Amino acid sequence: MTWPVILANITIPLVGVADVWVMGRLPDPKYIAAVAMGAAMFSAVYWLFGFLRMATTGLVAQALGRGDMQATVAIFIRALAIALILGCAIFLARNPLQWMLFGLFDSGETVTALANDYYSIRVFGAPGLLIYLVALGMLFGLQRMRDTLWLSIGLNLTNFALDMWLVIGFDLGVSGVALGTVISEWAAAILGFWLVLRALRQSGWSGQWPLNIWRRREMRELFHISSNLVLRTFFVQLPFFVGTVLASGINDMTLAAHGVLMQLFFIMTFSLDGFAHTAETLTGYYYGAKQSRHLRTAVRYCAIWGMILAAIMGLSYFLGGQQIIDLLTTSTAVRQTAGAYLPWVALAPLLCMWAFLFDGIFIGTTHIVEMRNSMIIAALLWALGLWLTFDSWGYHGVWFAMSMFMLTRSVLMAIYYPTILRNATSQ
Repeated sequence: MTWPVILANITIPLVGVADVWVMGRLPDPKYIAAVAMGAAMFSAVYWLFGFLRMATTGLVAQALGRGDMQATVAIFIRALAIALILGCAIFLARNPLQWMLFGLFDSGETVTALANDYYSIRVFGAPGLLIYLVALGMLFGLQRMRDTLWLSIGLNLTNFALDMWLVIGFDLGVSGVALGTVISEWAAAILGFWLVLRALRQSGWSGQWPLNIWRRREMRELFHISSNLVLRTFFVQLPFFVGTVLASGINDMTLAAHGVLMQLFFIMTFSLDGFAHTAETLTGYYYGAKQSRHLRTAVRYCAIWGMILAAIMGLSYFLGGQQIIDLLTTSTAVRQTAGAYLPWVALAPLLCMWAFLFDGIFIGTTHIVEMRNSMIIAALLWALGLWLTFDSWGYHGVWFAMSMFMLTRSVLMAIYYPTILRNATSQ
C-alpha cells in the first residue's frame, strides 16, 4: 500500500522544486526569493485547511472498516461542499488577505513586487486546490493508493510542463509560475473528483445518494475534528512560516537559500509521509473494525520501514545534498549560502519520521485532541528555542528550533499512543 503513496508524495514537492528550478535559471536570485515568499504565504493559508484531507481520511477509513458505504458517500459530499465554500471565501477575501500577509515580510522592493504578481494570480486556484485535498482524503480513506499516485503525477507533471512553457518559452517569469500552478490545481480537482466517484462505485456504492447528509450528530463530529485539526495545523505551520519571515528579514540571499533548502525538506517530508498516510488508512480501518492487534501490527511495520527510509534520505542529503542544491540554482552565492545550512536538512529525516508517523496514527483513529495538545506544547518549546538562539545563531537558530519542534512532537505523541490502543479494544 505504501509505495504508490511514497511515489505520489514525492511528486507533490516537485511543484515547488520545478518552480525553484525554473526561477534558478534566471540571472537574479530575487526571482527565487519572490517565489519562496509567495509560496510560503499560500502554504500558510492552505495548510490551515488541511483538515479537509486529514479529517476525510480518518472518517472514511473508519466508515470503510464498519462497512458503511452510505456514510462514506455522505462524508464526501459534506467535505466537498465545505471545500467549495472555503475556496470561494479565500478568493473573495484575497485583497485584505494580501495586505495582511505581505505586512509580515521585510523583503526588498523588487522581491515584494514580484511576490505580489505571484499572489494576484495564484489565488485563483484556491477552490481547485481545496477540492483536490478532499479527493486525496477520500482516496486515502478508501485505500485507493494507486489512484493517489496518478492524481499527484497528473498535478505535478502538468505544473512542470506549464512552468517550462510559460516561463522559459514565453518569458512570463514569476507570473508564469503562478499561472501554471493555478491551471494544474484545477485540472487535479477535476481528475480527483472523477477518481473518487469511480472508487466509490468499485467499493460497492450503488449510485444512490444518502439522505440526511447534514444531520446534527455527524456535523458536530466533523466540526469537532476539523476545528482541532485547524488549531493543530496552525501550530505545525508556524515554524515554517516564521522561518521564511525571519529569512526575509536577514537579506534576500538568505531568503533565496531558504527557498532552495525547503525544497529538500519538503521532498523528505512527503516521502516519509507515505508511511504516515498508510498508517492513517490502516489504523483508521482497524480502529473502526475494533481490531487492536492488527492496529499494532500496522504501526510496527510502518515504523520499521519509515526508519529505514529516514536513514537512507539523511545519508543521501549528507553525501549528495550540495549537488542537489547546485541543480536547483545557477547562483554561486545562493549555492554557498544554502550549503552552509545543509547539515540541518540531512539531520531532519531522523528527527521528523516519528512525528509524521504518529500524525498518521492519530488522524486515522481521530484522536485529534491529543495530537492538538502535543502540537501546542511543541510550538511553545519551538518559540523558546528560537528566542534563545536566533539573535546569536542567526539562520542556524531557525533550524535548531525546528529540530526541537519535531523531536518534542514525537515524544509527546508517543506518551499518548497507549490511549489509542486501549480505546481500540474498549470502543
